[in-house]
Amino acid sequence: MRALLIIDMQNDFVLPGGPVTVAGALATVPTVRRLLDAFRAGRLPVLHITRAYRADGSDVELFRRERFLRGPQYLLPGSVGAQIVPELAPLPGEPVLVKPRFSAFMGTALDLTLRRLGVQELVIAGTQYPNCIRATVLDAVCLDYAVTVVTDACSAQTDAVAQANIADMAAIGVRCVSAAECLA
Repeated sequence: MRALLIIDMQNDFVLPGGPVTVAGALATVPTVRRLLDAFRAGRLPVLHITRAYRADGSDVELFRRERFLRGPQYLLPGSVGAQIVPELAPLPGEPVLVKPRFSAFMGTALDLTLRRLGVQELVIAGTQYPNCIRATVLDAVCLDYAVTVVTDACSAQTDAVAQANIADMAAIGVRCVSAAECLA
């Protein structure tokens, strides 16, 4: 069985002018929505993966902590910036997992949840390639999931960064395809 993981499609990452906006994220929203609609129509599992930071910065990655503490702060629990963009909002019953680091597997119940659902293949969408997409994909491969990265449903600050990450993931056996190819 396949499951769709939608990673970090939160206002602070996606909307222009946010404190940590990823340049390519907003453009992927319609494509992620097509995937979301297809998985829902097929009654396949959809899991929303998000990120949140404590206001004291105690759980922010070391390389980001100083900037976070200087402000503006972002992805604070309960804030508008931490919410998933409205177009991709979870439906009742769709799990929302908050990850403490880049990988959706690290420090979460994701692997247990997927195994209990009988999932063997992950379809990945979201932001951003060099951090949370890539870390999640690498852990999924290490845990023996078949992985498909939907290239036009993921984003990075630049196309060069995206292409480099796609090439690296393809080199470890990850299927990297467009949404049209994924849904065919």
